[in-house]
Amino acid sequence: MKNRVALIFGYNDYALEIAKNITDNESEVYIYSLHSEQDILKNKSNFEIRSFDLSDNWEGINENFDFDNSIAFCVLEDSAENIFLTLSLRSLFSNLHIIALSNNKETANKLQMAGANKVIPLVQTTAEMIAEMMEKPIVKEVFHKILFESGELKITQVKINAKNEYIGKGITELDWNDRHGVIPLSMVHEDMKSEFIYSSKIKHHIIKEGDMFVIVGYENCIADFEKLIGSRYDVNWCNWSR
Repeated sequence: MKNRVALIFGYNDYALEIAKNITDNESEVYIYSLHSEQDILKNKSNFEIRSFDLSDNWEGINENFDFDNSIAFCVLEDSAENIFLTLSLRSLFSNLHIIALSNNKETANKLQMAGANKVIPLVQTTAEMIAEMMEKPIVKEVFHKILFESGELKITQVKINAKNEYIGKGITELDWNDRHGVIPLSMVHEDMKSEFIYSSKIKHHIIKEGDMFVIVGYENCIADFEKLIGSRYDVNWCNWSR
């Protein structure tokens, strides 16, 4: 019987975070690298690094894995290589669920046309946010729902406006989940670096006009919350490619 697996193509921080996040799933996890020799030497994770080449015909992999019920993550750092990989996988495995990473919307559109089921946009703020937030169990659950389930949840960035009741309050006083149905995940600083909302570094921060927060919630809750809190910038990975 062939196994249901998660295949991650590319060896980098994103690949490792994805691998760690889905190890609790029933799927086996395999990481493939274009530069296997150097990646194996620097590999400090518990995951085995395997070699692959963009010219591979994938016949060996096809014999062992159930591609109709498996998932592939295309996380190569070179956009052209990532598009080619996505196209190659889709041409051979019509039912394989493919999630690809993109550094801009133009590349995201190309990945979608190449056959990716979902495209995750990667900007500096979301990259740093993923790395830090993944240590929190509740965020792992949210991330899993966004990637694998209905896609009703959205991740959005909001900016505090001048007439907001939360100005002057501390981070620990945020009651957005109870009152508005949205969960604050992180705060985005002026230099665009993000900090997990319950980090010891910002727990004494006093909210001021212009502060930006990354939140998660359902679309109707976010829409209502936007009217109260200020401006909005969607960073929803699940619906980016739609």
